[in-house]
Amino acid sequence: MLSVAAIFVIATGDWAVLGASFALAFATALFIFFIQPDASDLAPHRSKLDQLLERRDAIYDNLRDLRFEYRSGKYAENDYEAMKTSLENEAALVLAEIDEITESQVRRPRGAKPAATGRIPQ
Repeated sequence: MLSVAAIFVIATGDWAVLGASFALAFATALFIFFIQPDASDLAPHRSKLDQLLERRDAIYDNLRDLRFEYRSGKYAENDYEAMKTSLENEAALVLAEIDEITESQVRRPRGAKPAATGRIPQ
């Protein structure tokens, strides 16, 4: 016959496992229903080309704004020329990178596979 102490030890062990199971279930439910994903998790990942195109557009917008502000008298001609040259140089670098990426994509045909000759290369 089991002693009362042995029954208490078994019961205490069962309660500890049951309590841990409930705590884990509660934490899981909390995570599933109340933790919201970060906005960056939902956004599609941008490729290098997408980033460069976005940068190109931003540079063009900056050039347009700079030209407008120069014409409205906000900048002196020397400052305008320096900033314009800087933006144009940056635009040239970005366009060169875009060309490199698009050329590498054109050179690599997607569906073309080498024909199998049945020979083992030596």
